[in-house]
Amino acid sequence: MSEDRGYSGAAVALSFILGGALGASLVLLFTPESGRRTRERLRDLAADVRDKTIDLSEDLRDKAEDVVERSREVLEEKKAILTAAVQAGKEAVQRERERLSH
Repeated sequence: MSEDRGYSGAAVALSFILGGALGASLVLLFTPESGRRTRERLRDLAADVRDKTIDLSEDLRDKAEDVVERSREVLEEKKAILTAAVQAGKEAVQRERERLSH
């Protein structure tokens, strides 16, 4: 469904993480606790969100590198096939010229 609307899986995952962090922050702000305890919980929450965001970005970077590498491999394969086809075409044209010239 997200792909139909142009959102990548990473954007959706990041939205959930940030939405969860925002919701948790609001709960903490409206929960009656001491200011010190609330600040500690917010700090812990911010660290968790930062860590999850870093992990997500590293995973996405790894996946992007894999896609780029696989794309290069496919390109090289297709290039080799096309080069062989062009060479075969040139050889066929040359044979036909020789046949017609005799």
